[in-house]
Amino acid sequence: MGKPYHLFKYHCQDGDDFTVIAHRGASAYYPENTIPSFEGAIEMGADMVELDVQLTSDKEVVVFHDEKISRCTDGRGRIADYTLASLKKLDAGSWFDKDFKNARIPALAEVLKFCKDKIAVNIEIKTEAVNKMFFGGIEEKCLKIVEQSGMNGHVVFSSFDPRAIMHLKQIDNTAAVAVLFEKKHYGSKLPSDIMESLGTDAFNCSGSYFKKKWLADVELNNIPVNIYTVNDARNMKRFINMGVSGIFTNNPDILKRVAADIKQMQKSESQE
Repeated sequence: MGKPYHLFKYHCQDGDDFTVIAHRGASAYYPENTIPSFEGAIEMGADMVELDVQLTSDKEVVVFHDEKISRCTDGRGRIADYTLASLKKLDAGSWFDKDFKNARIPALAEVLKFCKDKIAVNIEIKTEAVNKMFFGGIEEKCLKIVEQSGMNGHVVFSSFDPRAIMHLKQIDNTAAVAVLFEKKHYGSKLPSDIMESLGTDAFNCSGSYFKKKWLADVELNNIPVNIYTVNDARNMKRFINMGVSGIFTNNPDILKRVAADIKQMQKSESQE
């Protein structure tokens, strides 16, 4: 498979062609989508953190996965019904472990400020936050926040929602955007057909979809492919040996080790 899209190589510490992407940060060890989780990913040597964004009732962009806040905070209701100030009062850490009591839901701007000069970022725009507007919606807000943070060139966007992808490219056709594959939107189309129709730069999908037909298509068309979410060493090894560009994982330390072992094995074999 060809070289990964350049953004997936920002801050790669080992100089190879594979990207360790920390899913919602190092979320196996820290409360997901919080500063501690992103800090943990950096300490574990991940190349990129993935995070999710939604809009508050006062139209601020916050980093949070679920539409409802009950799973990952001590609050109830929907993200969209809270102001940023109200969300900041919630405990977003104790649900995971009492050691993380009073971890907060971060704004996107906070996370980008924290990650700057340390690690690349994959911003996933959640469908709940997307509407029909090209301008004034979450996509334009995210693009402005990235620019203001000085993280241009170190951020890639993704979404399961084709509208978000089209909005991003309409507003800024230089923005790096990856398709998040969902069968209900694309049916039996090949990755190359989907990417050509949307003008995207990379293809992210579940490993369950990544079969021989797709592998042949992405190899032929030199498409960067990143697989989500793989947490066991056996499947990490399998996908790396298939030639994928990167893997999303809750366990970036394990993936880092597996990738290093494979690289060392390949180096030894080439010297024989």
